[in-house]
Amino acid sequence: MTASEGRDPDCLFCRIVAGEVPSSEVTSSPTTYAFRDIQPTAPTHVLVVPRTHVIDASHLGPEHGHLLAEMIATAQEVTRMEGIGDRGYRLVFNVGPDALNSVPHLHLHVIGGRRMGWPPG
Repeated sequence: MTASEGRDPDCLFCRIVAGEVPSSEVTSSPTTYAFRDIQPTAPTHVLVVPRTHVIDASHLGPEHGHLLAEMIATAQEVTRMEGIGDRGYRLVFNVGPDALNSVPHLHLHVIGGRRMGWPPG
């Protein structure tokens, strides 16, 4: 699929959003879906994805402002539900192979529940 939006039938996260691949849902909205990472790096590690296919953050433009705001709002809801909002957490977008982005579908990592070092990685 060359378009940045819509649904890519070969995309793992599009298939998760469609219910074709099982996931552990945390919360969702009309434009986002949040689920637990299958390889968590912290006690809370949730992925927030848009329901439409966007390859990654390098494919975002001004027209995606509402989508990004909704992703952040969903991430905030995750932090409240997981009880990490007051202690601190990370919100991370990985872009490209050097960042170990293995699924080409925009996703926001919500990571917390323990003290994390700096720099990350």
